[in-house]
Amino acid sequence: MLSHITQIFSSPVNIALFLIRLPIVAIALSFHEMSHAYVAHKMGDDTARNLGRLTMNPLKHLDLIGSISLVLFGIGWAKPVPVNARNFDNPKKGMALTAFAGPVSNLILSILGMIPFVISFYVFSANADSTALWLVFQFFYMFHYLNLVYAVFNMLPVPPLDGSRLALIFLPDKIYFGVMKYERIIMILFFVFLYFIGFEFISTICSYISNGMIYLVSLIPGLGELRLIIS
Repeated sequence: MLSHITQIFSSPVNIALFLIRLPIVAIALSFHEMSHAYVAHKMGDDTARNLGRLTMNPLKHLDLIGSISLVLFGIGWAKPVPVNARNFDNPKKGMALTAFAGPVSNLILSILGMIPFVISFYVFSANADSTALWLVFQFFYMFHYLNLVYAVFNMLPVPPLDGSRLALIFLPDKIYFGVMKYERIIMILFFVFLYFIGFEFISTICSYISNGMIYLVSLIPGLGELRLIIS
């Protein structure tokens, strides 16, 4: 980890890329958590709303360690949005839809980020000597990619990640809520596991998805040069 941090501050370019990530992380995490709170509210649980979590204000959502991890390694977390499943007509369905809203929100941001990313690619290609345009291009590419990483990571079927709410929905209630009691312990063990095997497999998955998205956009007449990014 120390070598990774040293690399970030090893050159002006790396420092610039690091600073670009900061607002992206704030937007990605805040929109993700607000989406949880919004869907929970719509389904009858106002726990998060009453605690001020139905907002894009990053100060309400960001977890210091989780934000640093996302900036440095591309994988992190925010403060969990409190949800009271008893307020849902169908607790497991309510939990699943509330959880699903988070990754979907980041996937939407990732797709939306493709539009200015494509525009900035062509503008920068015509003005390759412009540092400002290079920074704009990098911002929108990272906006697209980091939101995609956050969506994919949260869809892993490991409690308390959002994907577990969907993967375990078919379990009997007793087992389902029994597993959720130990989600913090499971998460710690999962991060220990990731520490030893590395996060590369998630980056690989996201790279394939991102390249696929870029390729599909490149099929639009006149946008074929985008394939240079994935070649």
